[in-house]
Amino acid sequence: MACMAFEDLVGLIDSGDIDTVLTCIVDMQGRLMGKRFHGEAFLDMAQHETHCCNYLLATDLEMATPDGYASTSWSSGYGDYVMKPDLSTLRSVPWLEATALCLCDVLDHHTLQPISFSPREVLKTQISRCEAAGFSPIMATELEFFLFQGTHDEIAATGFQDLRPISNYNEDYHIFQTSKEEVIMRPIRNSLRRMGVPVESSKGEAEAGQAELNIKYADALATADHHILAKHAIKEISHQKGYAASFLSKWHHDRVGSAAHIHQSLWHGGENVFFDACAPLAKSRLMDYYLAGLLTYAEDYTVFLAPYVNSYKRFAKGSFAPTKIVWSVDNRTAAFRLCGEGTKNIRIECRIPGSDMNPYLAMAAMLAAGLTGIEKELDVPEPFEGDAYIDDAARHIPGTLRDARDRLLGSDVLESAFGAETIAHYARAAEWEVEEFNRFVTNYEIARGFEKA
Repeated sequence: MACMAFEDLVGLIDSGDIDTVLTCIVDMQGRLMGKRFHGEAFLDMAQHETHCCNYLLATDLEMATPDGYASTSWSSGYGDYVMKPDLSTLRSVPWLEATALCLCDVLDHHTLQPISFSPREVLKTQISRCEAAGFSPIMATELEFFLFQGTHDEIAATGFQDLRPISNYNEDYHIFQTSKEEVIMRPIRNSLRRMGVPVESSKGEAEAGQAELNIKYADALATADHHILAKHAIKEISHQKGYAASFLSKWHHDRVGSAAHIHQSLWHGGENVFFDACAPLAKSRLMDYYLAGLLTYAEDYTVFLAPYVNSYKRFAKGSFAPTKIVWSVDNRTAAFRLCGEGTKNIRIECRIPGSDMNPYLAMAAMLAAGLTGIEKELDVPEPFEGDAYIDDAARHIPGTLRDARDRLLGSDVLESAFGAETIAHYARAAEWEVEEFNRFVTNYEIARGFEKA
């Protein structure tokens, strides 16, 4: 079952097949926040709008309320936002009994204008910019994550110590290993397909207990919606089955990290405008400009691909996570990989994002950079060949969240694309993550220096 028409929801509520409607916004961290409405109440009033506290777009992972945000504070009294249901996103939630879900846009309580830094609005703005130039952005994301023995609550009760992945060795493409996980992965695949999320496959990834879910490409907004719905489903279904799923970018220093690669191309009139049959690699001049934009401004938007202190632990030599800002043809050591060369499916894969990214923000940032490359007709360098990890001449991906935040604050391109308010908002989010991390003493520091310092 794909997205349902509103009339279908009315019938399902009248028959008692649906009695609960999750009415959700997407927060800064890419999580679903909202309310559970009785079906009849949703039909009576919530289909038009409902309200939430405006702190929901100014919290951290712990749902704390940091200071320093211009949009909301104790001094302004933490007022309301309007949650405006996007009825085109109505769908059933197969793993929850008699439940449907609807995503909402976030509006100002007084003016009813969109909140510019709401993640869904940030992406919609860049899509509109793209469409004004005559293009439709088509994207796909990959979801990598780890499965652990024990539920999220059971693991939290241990203080997150002695984490045990669901399997014991590298399970990349491993059918026997992943058969052990089918109690979780099969209902994930089937539930999401029934929900209208076009899941294609799942597979083992390159570490013990690591999995990947692949979803078919779609227009950019649908792709971001699919990503957060899938991520939510993976966590909830894992929990129901007695396991835990984690999208932490790097959970152990000796284990590989989890990525969320983003594939992208621009289309016009049903055709991929990145494709030119007469050009080398079938790569069009417009694709060159777009790719040049991605490369030129990569440091500026890294904070949207790697939003936490932990995110930067993933960028390590020999880990399949990139460290250098280069592009290459089908080369997994590069930050940007050209896929589908010579075919109408030609596209760019960005390998920088970790599994902890917010897809709306990451995709919007790359669209902003790529479109700027087109507008300025930037030159793309020759493709890199060889091992990018050992190329000392190439530019580095920012090494810390603080470095990435500073690049964001200095980016004229992103400020022009997103607006000063949005840039300041997410720069503050990054700054708060650094402040919080620096406040804590880690087990590593104690073990290293307790006796020896």
